[in-house]
Amino acid sequence: MAQPLVKKDDDHDDELEYSPFMGIEKGAVLQEARVFNDAQVDPRRCSQVITKLLYLLNQGESFTKVEATEVFFSVTKLFQSKDTGLRRMVYLIIKELSPSSDEVIIVTSSLMKDMNSKIDMYRANAIRVLCRIIDGTLLTQIERYLKQAIVDKNPVVSSAALVSGLHLLRTNPEIVKRWSNEVQEGIQSRSALVQFHALALLHQIRQNDRLAVSKLVGSLTRGSVRSPLAQCLLIRYTSQVIRDMANHGQSGERPFYEFLESCLRHKAEMVILEAARAITELDGVTSRELTPAITVLQLFLSSPRPVLRFAAVRTLNKVAMTHPMAVTNCNIDMESLISDQNRSIATLAITTLLKTGNESSVERLMKQITNFMSDIADEFKIVVVEAIRSLCVKFPLKYRSLMTFLSNVLREEGGFEYKRAIVDSIVTIIRDIPDAKESGLLHLCEFIEDCEFTYLSTQILHFLGIEGPNTSDPSKYIRYIYNRVHLENATVRAAAVSTLAKFGFMVESLKPRITILLKRCIYDSDDEVRDRATLFLSVLGGDGTVDTDKETKDFLFGSLEVPLVNLETSLKNYEPSEEAFDVDSVSKEVKSQPLAEKKAQGKKPTGLGAPPAAPASGFDGYEKLLSSIPEFAAFGKLFKSSPPVELTEPETEYAVNVVKHIYDSHVVLQYNCTNTVPEQLLERVNVIVDASEAEEFNEVTSKALNSLPYDKPGQAFVVFKKPAGVPAVGKFSNTLTFVVKEVDPSTGEADADDDGVEDEYQLEDLEVVAGDYMVKVGVSNFRNAWENMDEEDERVDEYGLGQRDSLGEAVNAVTDLLGMQICEGTETIPTNARSHTCLLSGVYIGNVKVLVRAQFGMDSSKDIAMKLTVRAEDVSVADAIHEIVACG
Repeated sequence: MAQPLVKKDDDHDDELEYSPFMGIEKGAVLQEARVFNDAQVDPRRCSQVITKLLYLLNQGESFTKVEATEVFFSVTKLFQSKDTGLRRMVYLIIKELSPSSDEVIIVTSSLMKDMNSKIDMYRANAIRVLCRIIDGTLLTQIERYLKQAIVDKNPVVSSAALVSGLHLLRTNPEIVKRWSNEVQEGIQSRSALVQFHALALLHQIRQNDRLAVSKLVGSLTRGSVRSPLAQCLLIRYTSQVIRDMANHGQSGERPFYEFLESCLRHKAEMVILEAARAITELDGVTSRELTPAITVLQLFLSSPRPVLRFAAVRTLNKVAMTHPMAVTNCNIDMESLISDQNRSIATLAITTLLKTGNESSVERLMKQITNFMSDIADEFKIVVVEAIRSLCVKFPLKYRSLMTFLSNVLREEGGFEYKRAIVDSIVTIIRDIPDAKESGLLHLCEFIEDCEFTYLSTQILHFLGIEGPNTSDPSKYIRYIYNRVHLENATVRAAAVSTLAKFGFMVESLKPRITILLKRCIYDSDDEVRDRATLFLSVLGGDGTVDTDKETKDFLFGSLEVPLVNLETSLKNYEPSEEAFDVDSVSKEVKSQPLAEKKAQGKKPTGLGAPPAAPASGFDGYEKLLSSIPEFAAFGKLFKSSPPVELTEPETEYAVNVVKHIYDSHVVLQYNCTNTVPEQLLERVNVIVDASEAEEFNEVTSKALNSLPYDKPGQAFVVFKKPAGVPAVGKFSNTLTFVVKEVDPSTGEADADDDGVEDEYQLEDLEVVAGDYMVKVGVSNFRNAWENMDEEDERVDEYGLGQRDSLGEAVNAVTDLLGMQICEGTETIPTNARSHTCLLSGVYIGNVKVLVRAQFGMDSSKDIAMKLTVRAEDVSVADAIHEIVACG
């Protein structure tokens, strides 16, 4: 057997560690594998060779078909040996080699013999290997033995069968689902591990049946689970049931909460932590529900075990993001953790205190953090800096001490991500707190004097060009900017030239001095720097290159009208031709991917819970799909595609969602359909739409789906005409119609003589709302964009939004109604705030830019009033926005 990584001589601590596998080659190991064929098998020698083969396989070494087959047949001869250690190695290598179906038969008899052996170790391992390598036909032959193994008295054998069932459920679900009775018996086992594996398998078997899962949880929460591991698993399943009930509109007292609370008094620490975490993550959890969980977590903060302290402080850190007041009782305990030897615990304690501390404790926390920062890694420093940024927004009067701290750590050593987090924090403070602008800009100027990161230097110079000219003494920044022209690389020099030009245009008194500095730049060694200097000199010189001040201002300060990602994609897709590239053809829609989707990439859900997918997604994908359909080619340019709207419940036999495609005078409804019944084939699939509650829409055409096999998504389309450029709204009733044909599950094909049965399926109603006619388009600098719009086109009005639980609810309601992009982080509302300003931007149908400034205020009775200020390139659009809010 291979030895673990050890040192050659324990007396020499400075010697390097070595691996017993160092330098081994596949060819040499395959030669050594001939030892398997010896008449007298040497168990120790054979085990060493198998260990080397396993090492090569796990290092990614690939074996050819011939090599793998030779090794496999040689290994099968080792079943003759009675050595227990060698037999375990044989099991491992067979699993890793994954023999083909025609080779499996060679070892099946030996493994089945071991599965019925009197030696429990043989039985358990044989079950694991057999279930790994056999197919469905062989599985039916050994199903009886597997059922017996599940209820075996030996917990090792029982666990092996249950774990094998979890793996087999992916490939042969129909067979495993027949084991429910035996698995149910496993849940009653006295063995902790058997109970854990049995619960996991039973939940997997029933996971697509929401009612069955709810019944399972209901029966087990009455106290039949004794294993701490199984109890943790049950807590997770209970949390999922609570979430499902809430999502399906079940109101009243929260079900199963009493069970979660009772788990807080369990004797096992892992169960207590799991229950506390589950309670804190409940949707809409109240302070009363949180209190018992916070209490037990507070006790763990003083535990002598680092893992418990870490788990408790990490959970409290998450709670502090949404319920900071609930965590304040733990502040004294967390302050003692700032000096904890485990830096992860100390970092979480600091960031939690920053979220929950009051204004009077800010100064004290800053002193403690200053001593603490030098001892932690950059990744933890970033967490602390982001917490300080949030604290500054929460307590704006404390900006001086917080800004001083940030400027000090900015001068210290650190990597790019850490420095960028500090710079972003200072920029946020400058934008949110006007009084902090001048000192913050000076701190940034001092930083770029000795900044090694080109990206940060250019970003700071760009920010200086926007904010610097509006300060009381803009001239003091010129020295820092011009120094960059002499001391930096070409990229930074070019950015500095652009920033100088902005100062020259915005500050008339500085224009002559800026002109002299720019003239010096036209002799720079870099083309880009020279070209920029020449261009800006012509702009500032007023020689007729740029006609008006407004055009100059748009050129220097205006933001790009289209997202950079969209522009990049369009340029890559552009094929050179006589027709020039048209910027107006680039989509203005902001494409964002939710975090949950990023995490889920590559993991395709299966079964009834699988969401219906379309072959094309995202604006470019939809545009390509629609333009390929001749019936839609004459509709013009696609303006917007909405996110998919679900029209069915996840558990139903047919899954349908719809995407609304908006054109100037048409709306195309794309119905993405998935058949989740393996025994059925759907043909002539269409959606009948009743538009009686959508008077401005007239159905033009529809495009049915010819065939919809099991688990293969398809699309049906219905097209409506509407008045051109008008944001028509209405409700549509939808009915799915189709012809059902029975399918032979073994072949997957329907009987050719089967004419099928006509059927229909009622779908949820669909609404086309005003927000569907607005594309989310962000602006890099809202204030400049706002000032560049004509003040005469501004429309202001005030609205009462009634009683709401919080300002956040009101902000979400208005942004959802208008369908606009929230700018400059104004979606974040300080805790307990009584007023808030939200900045929105977008493009209205007809490609009209719209900016909205919504100011919210809440009185003591939680009544919310809103002042809505709208500026648009077309005054009629500003009026339309107010009309949408008034009717909404």
